[in-house]
Amino acid sequence: MKTSPMRWVGAATAAYGVAVLVRPALMARPCGLDGEDGSVPAPTALLIRVLGVRDAAIGIAMMAAKDPSGRRAATACRVVADLGDAVLFGTRLPDPAARRKAAAVAGGWGALCAVAGLASDRPRGHRAGSGLGLRRRRS
Repeated sequence: MKTSPMRWVGAATAAYGVAVLVRPALMARPCGLDGEDGSVPAPTALLIRVLGVRDAAIGIAMMAAKDPSGRRAATACRVVADLGDAVLFGTRLPDPAARRKAAAVAGGWGALCAVAGLASDRPRGHRAGSGLGLRRRRS
């Protein structure tokens, strides 16, 4: 199995998913969804754990995909999920500072996944300009 940027991003995504599944406060605090005492209300913890399962599953799919179409599908799911998170967290979280931060992190992660997916599908030995129809002149 070839190690590619997409597989590394998938591993990080899966690890984060498991982390928030086990400890929802990792997501709740930066989003301003924890209580004044730092605890996470049970309904909030439940929904964060659901997101953790989603992220872990998509991350594992990004790592385990054996063919380019499977990698593209897993990466597209990750990008769409992150962009959805960016829009929803960025417009619906109660604290304006948390909205900006959460939207930036989710949007940035979606962009990173998109770039990693594109870089992973690039053929080995790819040279700049080689996909633009440019050819070397023979002397």
